[in-house]
Amino acid sequence: MALFDLLTPQQKTIVEHNSGPHLVIAGPGTGKTRVVTHKLAHLLKQGVDPETIFCTTFSNKAANDIKVKVAELVGKQEVELPWLGTFHSVMTKILRSEAKFLGYSTSFSIYDTEDSESLVTNIINDFNINSEALSPREVTRRISYLKNIMVFPEDLLKKEDRTSIEEKFIKLYQEYQRKIFNSDAMDLEDLILKSLEVLKTQKKVHNKYKKKFIYFIFDEFQEFSKAQYEIIKLLSSKAGKICAVGDDSQSIYSWRGASLDNIAAFKEDFSRVKQFPLEEDFRTSGNIFKAGNEIISKNSSFVPKKSFTKNEPRELLSLIKCSDEKDEAYQLAKFIKDEIAENKYSYCDFAVLYRTNNQCRAFEDVFAEEGLPYKIYGNVEYYRRREIKDLIAYLKVIINPRDEESLLRIMNFPQRGIGMTTIKRMVAFLKKHDVTLFETMGRVFEVIDIKERIQKNVKNFKILLDKYIALRDKLSVGELTHTLVAELELQRLFNEETTHESLEKIDNLNAFLVSISEFSNKYPEATIEEYLRIVNLMTDLDSINETDNAIKLMTIHSAKGMEFPVVFVSGLEEQLFPLSTKFSSEATVEEERRLFYVAVTRGKYKVYLSHARARYRFGEVAYENRSMFINELPPALLKEENASQNRKGRKTKKEKIIQKFQSIGYVDWEHQKSLIKQGSRVFHEQFGLGKVIAVIGAGDNQKVTVVFDGNNMKQLMLKFAKLKVQN
Repeated sequence: MALFDLLTPQQKTIVEHNSGPHLVIAGPGTGKTRVVTHKLAHLLKQGVDPETIFCTTFSNKAANDIKVKVAELVGKQEVELPWLGTFHSVMTKILRSEAKFLGYSTSFSIYDTEDSESLVTNIINDFNINSEALSPREVTRRISYLKNIMVFPEDLLKKEDRTSIEEKFIKLYQEYQRKIFNSDAMDLEDLILKSLEVLKTQKKVHNKYKKKFIYFIFDEFQEFSKAQYEIIKLLSSKAGKICAVGDDSQSIYSWRGASLDNIAAFKEDFSRVKQFPLEEDFRTSGNIFKAGNEIISKNSSFVPKKSFTKNEPRELLSLIKCSDEKDEAYQLAKFIKDEIAENKYSYCDFAVLYRTNNQCRAFEDVFAEEGLPYKIYGNVEYYRRREIKDLIAYLKVIINPRDEESLLRIMNFPQRGIGMTTIKRMVAFLKKHDVTLFETMGRVFEVIDIKERIQKNVKNFKILLDKYIALRDKLSVGELTHTLVAELELQRLFNEETTHESLEKIDNLNAFLVSISEFSNKYPEATIEEYLRIVNLMTDLDSINETDNAIKLMTIHSAKGMEFPVVFVSGLEEQLFPLSTKFSSEATVEEERRLFYVAVTRGKYKVYLSHARARYRFGEVAYENRSMFINELPPALLKEENASQNRKGRKTKKEKIIQKFQSIGYVDWEHQKSLIKQGSRVFHEQFGLGKVIAVIGAGDNQKVTVVFDGNNMKQLMLKFAKLKVQN
């Protein structure tokens, strides 16, 4: 197959053009990735040295995918494109050689966001600052944003009449910059800023790379920061062979310093810029295409384009009205099942998109309950979040004190002065005496080299666990968990942190308690083991790979550059989408609308829009109107779904359990004897669901006492009862 066989005339013209600066405006589904890969392949086939090509993408995965595709196009197993990658990765490569001119070693450390926040936390503690407005998370986020827009402490000092909070923030920012430099480290923003600095201040370095690079290809150009754009201007000439690919309508990262002005500036800063439009949308159906245009045209900054699609209109966008987030999740699950039945889709054909990470909890719960496999992108699943995993670890230890991993996890949660040194000494003791860690805690006074104060802490923790081990058969799962959380004083602990993160922890904690209460109310006799079985089903999904047949759950930002046959855009309520400025100071209606445009145009054939009348947020129920974005869509493009019909067909958990029992065959009673024990869940054709409370006798005369629904107690001969057992 020839290189240009799969290209449209528009795409072929762009690929072949390498005589000067050119701007490619590429809307959703117009084939911009195909243009980038073919452009690289075309250069290599012309004999261009890969060392002279500077090509950046928005993600490492995109860079790897492009590399594989280019190799395929040029007929090789692999190709060398050493300067293909994200802007940060390419700049890091330059800095490893040149950072010595700025006072860094060639082995400088790179701090991720967590490292930066840890450093900020230490600085705040050193300065003894206690202010909710200057929490570690907020200070870190603010420093990152300011560095991305190239605003530094000295710039902030120029402002007169600064408030006390502003003065303290400037001091924190100054100290952060000093400490990170003294640590021979750079944060993610520094990788760009220090590259710009070394190119500006070191003439030899500047000349070296300006001579080195001849061809420039920049994907997702609309997301470039001011510093990145300055680097482009330094490395290339005004008439250079530069290809900038982007779409102003899909700029959604202003909080990372992305500037819409870059596209307009490019036309002014470079000579005789040729502009190429990619106008045909090959991805979306006719109705989704129309909806996308209606959405983005409402922005005052929107630049009209002559875009079109030849795709069939297919279905209208479906609008789903929900009572709350749980109902939303159930309804989406129902529509997914319907789509699979009617259109033969696979699970991997569906994506559920949301504005904020904490919206995914309801989907996790319901999809697991409904037997729908899912994979979360760009977030840690609800039951993998630290504070929730810690509580689940408590429950695991309460039912199984030999569970060493869970016990180690909660040994110092909440903090009780039991550090790693103490734990190491206890582990040495248990190995020497062949006992469990839990037993060692009961004998902690025998462990040498542990201070008496810490020994008492360990003993008190053991007493706490013993108490709940004794209560596990006396309280329901919900009662026990609520009592435990109250005794651990987690609510107070998180409240005292006074950070944005602590609000999320409180929200997650409350959501967890609500969830476990709902379970306990539905199944008052359920044991901790039965609850954990459900939780384990959820956490097992963490092992799914990207290629697995699973529904994708992700934020809209994470979905950038992706496409799916069926897309659900959830949480379309005021304050949530568009996100209120009280939750994100950088949020603007125009960028939120661009985000909605990106969300809708991820769909190829079908898009569902859902909104809830009530939603649990920050520890309380919030009632909001449906999003203004829904109201901006023409009614002719929307189809309102019948929510009551969905609820009418919804099975209860009890009905699902009965259905499961009815689908399995009876196992002969000889085998039953090895399965049935006290606490077993069973099913009888006449009496229904039940729980074994006693097993009496042996052999042919073995009897079981079972409490069936309605507190109906029966004593049955196991040999003749024909019970089905839930393993």
